[in-house]
Amino acid sequence: MPEGDTVWRAARSLDRALAGQILTSTDFRVPQLATVDLSGGKVLRTLSRGKHLLTRIESREAWTLHTHLKMEGSWHIYQHGQRWRRPEHQARVVLSSESRQAVGFALGIVELLPRHREGDVVGHLGPDLLGPDWDEQEALRRLTADPDRPVHEALLDQTCLAGIGNMYAAELCFTSGVHPLVPIGEVADLTRLVRRAHQMLDHNKDRSEQTTTGDLRRGRRHWVYRRDRQPCLRCQTSIEVAQNSDGRATYWCPSCQPAP
Repeated sequence: MPEGDTVWRAARSLDRALAGQILTSTDFRVPQLATVDLSGGKVLRTLSRGKHLLTRIESREAWTLHTHLKMEGSWHIYQHGQRWRRPEHQARVVLSSESRQAVGFALGIVELLPRHREGDVVGHLGPDLLGPDWDEQEALRRLTADPDRPVHEALLDQTCLAGIGNMYAAELCFTSGVHPLVPIGEVADLTRLVRRAHQMLDHNKDRSEQTTTGDLRRGRRHWVYRRDRQPCLRCQTSIEVAQNSDGRATYWCPSCQPAP
């Protein structure tokens, strides 16, 4: 699933392409919206909230198009007549203006809401690491509400802080020297970990290739994520991986991150 910085870039791309534009046509290729036509509506803006995308459209009513990339989704911006880079059957939303076409492929969530109901879909989220309302103290309060919870699990909980996915959770545990199963209440300097999370996403939000090591060379962009059975970049110990009950993998260095 894309990390918060990837979703932030998608929002910026949509906003740059469509904000202030009048929609000449809309095509919602999901059953519940198949008959909806917002052509003539004005796109006000697109913003991200954690891993959610909110596109505000002023038509006869104030609407918000809520989309989520989930595992396979992406938004592409095209000139009219430009060939799509993904198969047409994967398109779920097509928003067209006079100058641009925005196509949402394989989106995990597509729903149209009255503007005043945005809170129904994002109101449960914790402070957004890349949002203007970022609140470090509130994030710390939410993370430590259950001090016995494994740190890796707590970091992935979007109601604690919004924007961290499996990659950043693994990398943050490594750079903090804690095993993913250590209870979050036992993390020696949780404030530093949370500040590093904000720093990592902020530094990567303008990059197409994410790095947590500062090295953009292939195979050296991450400390442990997807480097199972490869040598740790710090100590050369083989990186270990375990499958979680939710299907996601956890990565760690058994030397740099000793088991609790």
